[in-house]
Amino acid sequence: MSTLSMEEAEVPGVADDFSTLEERIQRVVEVVKRERAARAEAEEKAARLEKLLNAQTALQEQAQGQLRSLEREREQVRQRVERLVKQIEEIAS
Repeated sequence: MSTLSMEEAEVPGVADDFSTLEERIQRVVEVVKRERAARAEAEEKAARLEKLLNAQTALQEQAQGQLRSLEREREQVRQRVERLVKQIEEIAS
């Protein structure tokens, strides 16, 4: 058998190996594409959630300020009512 005949016999095996390698590379490329898309989606979602968190934090701070103001007002009203009750008690005595 000549050397040429041996090389021709080996070519189909090499072609199969190359096809297998090509398929594996294509699968890897698809996985990378999917992962990049998933990462981009996750980054967008994280950005939206961060924006929402910042808005909620601002609302919480505003609500806490209002609560402190209302607590001060309630304390002032309580003190005024106590003074009025004392005055009424003095009159009633």
